[in-house]
Amino acid sequence: MNARSDAALLIVAHGSTVNPDSSAPTLAQATKIRQRKVFADVAYAFWKEEPSLRDALFLFDPESVREVYVVPNFISEGYFTQTVIPRELELNGSITKRSSGQVWKYCEPVGNHSMMTELLMKRARDIAPDVDPAETSLLIVAHGTDLNENSAVAAKREAEKIRALGKYASVLNAYMEEPPLVSDWQKLTRTPNVVVVPFFISDGLHSYEDIPRLLGIPSCHPKPLGNLTGSLDSARDDVESSGREVFRRNPYKIGGRSLFYAPSIGTDPGFADIIIDQTAKFDSEASRDRGAKLIAKS
Repeated sequence: MNARSDAALLIVAHGSTVNPDSSAPTLAQATKIRQRKVFADVAYAFWKEEPSLRDALFLFDPESVREVYVVPNFISEGYFTQTVIPRELELNGSITKRSSGQVWKYCEPVGNHSMMTELLMKRARDIAPDVDPAETSLLIVAHGTDLNENSAVAAKREAEKIRALGKYASVLNAYMEEPPLVSDWQKLTRTPNVVVVPFFISDGLHSYEDIPRLLGIPSCHPKPLGNLTGSLDSARDDVESSGREVFRRNPYKIGGRSLFYAPSIGTDPGFADIIIDQTAKFDSEASRDRGAKLIAKS
């Protein structure tokens, strides 16, 4: 994408009031994209943290920033991308023109990008570089339940795409709270090696504690995560340092097999490329739509 001196990027994410590590990937991606100088400005906003989505309405000077690309840092379409974000940002469609003349472009969430499949496979290779894929099962784990229906669909979609490539002995989508359950991984797989990749934007209690417990991984925390004090930044550092122990001790020998456990896919640095590409994709598709309308009128 060519540099735009009159365009800004707004990355929007869920955030959390109880998980200080939730916003870390979004902050890292914003910093990385800002360093590339593709946009005149790069900012972020959250539903459950500061700056809020409402605050984002006032982040960009309409005199110098004529267009704002909004990219949801979410795994899938759903309630937040379809209802909460448009409502809070006062968007009335994919393109919203403000009274100031500033145009806001609402892009697809990062999880819809075709590069997601490649990143999942890269994460699996990185966490278990020396295993033979032909003797390995890959599990893509999402939350599940009706509260997160679309993320379950997204995990199934990615598992099907990777399975079609025929590189792994088996590729399964599994869930924390609905079948097929990740806790049944020993019944679901038969290979000597199993690689598990959480299909989440950020690491937190699900990836640090809940999924490892369901997998049968012994607790790796040197101190309880509930006893955090100090600033949000120091709490985030404490959670990340303590939680990441679970990713450093691979492989786990469980049931006579080797289990490799990866960080959440949203922590991959490649998400910065996906975010930028979602903005380019928006303009490309808008251009095609305009062309199609012109052809239809002729």
